[in-house]
Amino acid sequence: MKKSNFKFIGITALVAVLTLFSCDDSDPDPIVAQSSSVIENLKIGVLDGKLEEDFILNASTSYELTGSFIVSEGVTFTIPAGTQILADNGGTDVYIAVLKGGKININGTNNSPVIMTSIDGNPGDWGGLTLCGNATTTAGIDAEAEVGGFIYGGTDNADSSGSIKNLVIKGTGAQINSESQYNGVSFYAVGSGTIVENIAVINGSDDGVEFFGGTVSVSNLYLENNEDDAIDWTEGWSGTIDNAYVAHTISGFSTVVEGDKDNNNPKINNLTAISTVGGTALQFKKESGATITNLFLSGYDKNIDMKDGGALTNVLIDGNAATTTDAYSAGTKVDYSGWNFINGQFVALEVLNGNVTANKTLTADTNYALTGSYIVQEGVTLTIEAGTKITADKGGVDVYIAVLKGGKIDIQGTETNPVIMSSVNPAPADWGGLTICGKATTTAGIDAEAEVGGFIYGGTIDDDNSGSIKYLVIKGTGAQINSESQYNGISLYAVGSGTVIENVAVIDGADDGIEFFGGSASVTNIYLENNEDDSIDWTEGWNGTVTNTYISHTIAGFSTAFEGDKDNNNPKFVNVTAISTVNGTALQFKKESGATITNLYLEGYAKNIDMKDGGALSNVKIDGVDVVVNANYNLGTKVDISSWGWINVSL
Repeated sequence: MKKSNFKFIGITALVAVLTLFSCDDSDPDPIVAQSSSVIENLKIGVLDGKLEEDFILNASTSYELTGSFIVSEGVTFTIPAGTQILADNGGTDVYIAVLKGGKININGTNNSPVIMTSIDGNPGDWGGLTLCGNATTTAGIDAEAEVGGFIYGGTDNADSSGSIKNLVIKGTGAQINSESQYNGVSFYAVGSGTIVENIAVINGSDDGVEFFGGTVSVSNLYLENNEDDAIDWTEGWSGTIDNAYVAHTISGFSTVVEGDKDNNNPKINNLTAISTVGGTALQFKKESGATITNLFLSGYDKNIDMKDGGALTNVLIDGNAATTTDAYSAGTKVDYSGWNFINGQFVALEVLNGNVTANKTLTADTNYALTGSYIVQEGVTLTIEAGTKITADKGGVDVYIAVLKGGKIDIQGTETNPVIMSSVNPAPADWGGLTICGKATTTAGIDAEAEVGGFIYGGTIDDDNSGSIKYLVIKGTGAQINSESQYNGISLYAVGSGTVIENVAVIDGADDGIEFFGGSASVTNIYLENNEDDSIDWTEGWNGTVTNTYISHTIAGFSTAFEGDKDNNNPKFVNVTAISTVNGTALQFKKESGATITNLYLEGYAKNIDMKDGGALSNVKIDGVDVVVNANYNLGTKVDISSWGWINVSL
């Protein structure tokens, strides 16, 4: 809660806010609050003005940062564990700065961190924390900072500006002008004698941390949803970062790492960066570079960007020159489970990868990054709550979700909160899709091997239950395995009739929208848009029913709306609408395949019926009559999808 008397006391004590300060204190400003007034305000919980003598805060006091609070040269400002500082939403007028020759000691602990935040912690609410030091920078000695006009830089690379331990800082990055902003924490020529460890910067409108020259190092750095660069450096910074975890779940940020200007080869050991919104991971401008060890990236559109054509050899990753094609997903993720100082502060972001060996529930309040194969084992149920979003890496065949024979998936989407599985800015073949294996019958036999993943499927239990799928939207699937095989949006291998599947959309797949390999599963309400092979494909004697199908083709080159193949177990389709603006073939039946179709509406196809291998026309019944190859089939009632608003969901 705001303390209204704080500002009144500050005014009666003639506290004034400076908008511009020099880091050397040779020319005192007469409007700066007198030291005694600043101290009196500190005693009652107000940070405002220029601190001219050492002071230790009291962790039991709630502090309000009402303007600029500046630690002068030769002064030490100490903040004990557990202290909370609430910053006014004052933009560039509200910040904490430590001048060249001053010190700050933030003495948080892992279980009792120091927290600096605005009320809501929104980006740009306040300025953040700035430290000025005496270490070297390519900007020279006594350079002037882009923020505050602070003076920084010298010749003492071992200089100490104090220590920062276990700090959480939120809502920073206020805009100074079109070229300059405050960062969460800015290090101007800060020396290696400064201890910086266990820092979290969350929801900054500019960089999380930025180094302007200097030699300072940081260990255990958590950076979440900073709107420009998570880690930025320039002017020849040469320090080291050990253990950095970066999370991006809000689109529009700049990069994970931005290095600029001269390359003094800073080092980053153990960097994990995960995005659910695409973007660029590591960007190096001019001749900047770094040595990075143990890198794990997930979800970015571009992993390496040599912005100005600098040599890739400037950037060494695990001992090798960087490449623009490597996925950099083989590193070991930074484990922040022991970073208690961020508990309750960090975004809920979870990586999905590996085998699911115990019942698991995915929830809508967590961001999920699918970085590889995620396989539900026999006897295990994967539950996905309404509104959950799963962002798939653009990893092709290496990224998919599979439910093994005897396992279950329970997707609990609703009309207003569907579940979505998609790559960022989805394009066909970005990832593999969803595969479910069951115990129903298939002409491939018992324990057949799937063309994707080598999964085992098929049995004798036609009413087998692999779970339920309700209100699911899936985009960007169909990665190519080989010249003969691809993943589909949804692949159902011998899935039984006990499985509930309703309200499903498959959009922009490189292969089929949905394919049935035997089994007896049925589907109600399915929307299929611009899948590049078949919208609905079946084989191996599938005999289920699909009720209410809407297919849209607006991109040329697809195969068919329907493809039936091999043995005919007479699956049924009730209410089918398929519309093309790019010609193509509507319904294709191979070998002796067929179906019974009721209420068919076709529009815009060059060929409506294709009995590919000369199968009997009587295998296909449309509205009770044998199929007619040259019929228009445009008299049916179109499936009304006007109420299917759930198909428009996106990440």
